[in-house]
Amino acid sequence: MKDKLVGIAKVGEKGQIVIPKEARDMFDINSGDSIIVLCDKEKGIALLKADAIEDLSDKVFSKGDNKQWLRLKQKN
Repeated sequence: MKDKLVGIAKVGEKGQIVIPKEARDMFDINSGDSIIVLCDKEKGIALLKADAIEDLSDKVFSKGDNKQWLRLKQKN
């Protein structure tokens, strides 16, 4: 499998796009999976499989010092 891919997706009437099969295979994206859409006016749009964020949140909240989280939470 290649490490990089360039694909084209056409936007339909309802704003839907079809992610190219090669990209879905590369990132194990299947029907029903959730995708996070990250947008930056200068850099563009990025798609991220939602379970990547779930994995990150599991790492953040499962280990470590909860006091640090509380301090950060209180500052906001």
